[in-house]
This record gives sequence, C-alpha cells and structure tokens, in this order.
Amino acid sequence: MRYGIAIFPPKAIQDVANSYRKRYDVHYALIPPHITLKEPFEAEEEDIEKIVPELEKIARETRPFDIEIKKVSSFSPVTNTIYLKVEPSEEIIELNEKLHSGNLSDNREYSFVPHITIAQKLSEDEFSDIYGSLRMNDFDLKEKVDRFQLLYQLENGSWTVHETFVLGEG
Repeated sequence: MRYGIAIFPPKAIQDVANSYRKRYDVHYALIPPHITLKEPFEAEEEDIEKIVPELEKIARETRPFDIEIKKVSSFSPVTNTIYLKVEPSEEIIELNEKLHSGNLSDNREYSFVPHITIAQKLSEDEFSDIYGSLRMNDFDLKEKVDRFQLLYQLENGSWTVHETFVLGEG
C-alpha cells in the first residue's frame, strides 16, 4: 500500500488554498490542501506497525510551530505547478529530516521545499496566465501547526488519514 506523511494546515490556510485549487488543481478531490513532509512510499501493514512508534516519538520530541505564507511560487521549468510558498523554518526543516532517518527510508527525490500546491498539470499558456496573475498577490498567512498525519492511498487515488500525531504530547 502507498503511504505518505503530511501536514494539513489550519482551516484559514486551507480555505485560501482551496479557493485556487478548486479551479486549478486536478487533485482537488483526492486530498485536502497539505504540506508534504514525506513523499509517497510503499509499505506493508507490518512495516507500518514498526513506523508508527517512531512517528509517535518524533511527534513527542517536536514542539508545535508556526507556518508562514507570503507569496506564491512555482516549480517551473521542471513542472507547471504553482504553490503557496511556506517560508522554510528551522522547525519544519528539522521535522522533515527526522522523517527521513532511522527506520524511515530516505525516499527523497527532490530537495524539501515546504509548500501547498494550488495548481498543477497546467498547459504552458494556462501556467503563464495563472502564475503571472497570482504572483502579483501578497499573502499574509501565519498559523500554528500542532500535528502531522500518516496517510494512505485508496484504490480511487484519494488519500485518507491512517493516524494523526500531535506535536509535543506524551
């Protein structure tokens, strides 16, 4: 089964992201707005039974932290993906590192760029128009994050929460 680890930001940020995603993100119906902490990976149920205690430990040792979004950015020219840029903080970088160590495989294909995708799989013309327009917007979003989720993918391609890990508890 495919698993992944993500942060679902607070509702205020999700609402802003969804205002764009419902128009520009083909994955809108498959998963709520999120910050991917660990790319999808294959695991069996017995693997997950070993991973969950490790995730619990990481969550206990990580204090809640703020995420801040000031602008949009893109992964162009690699892909025509537009995202809300989560300002990299020491806390989110450290959490990402912890989720790629120990028994948790280091399956990173790209450098970690904290973000919330709002548009993807756009044609060149769509990308140019939408990115050009969104780039002129200023965002002033700052919210506290106090949990992350272990997700699994269903047969229809959608993602659902397997377990939630609250930061700093225990």
